[in-house]
Amino acid sequence: MRRIKKGDDVIVITGKDKGKRGTVAKVYADDRVLVDTINMAKKHVKANPQRNVQGGIVEKEMPLHISNVAIFNPTTKKADRIGIKTLEDGQKVRFFKSNNEVVDI
Repeated sequence: MRRIKKGDDVIVITGKDKGKRGTVAKVYADDRVLVDTINMAKKHVKANPQRNVQGGIVEKEMPLHISNVAIFNPTTKKADRIGIKTLEDGQKVRFFKSNNEVVDI
């Protein structure tokens, strides 16, 4: 079970965008996450008239390593660590380490 999933609200804890919040758009298999409007980079795109793609410089989001983001805890309004525990019915759930609240049911 992954500690950070698509749709989670996260905070960047290191790098040029430290302190910014965003939502996870995609989780890659190599422990990288794509966060909306975070880690923007300029990419030079070549024009392709067959696909109606205009050339130029485009700003796009680049993936971050999963260790550089932490999940946002709405109760404490801070970044938090995630643990995984099994409930009585055998279901695995994620919980915040600071206050033992379940993230998703």
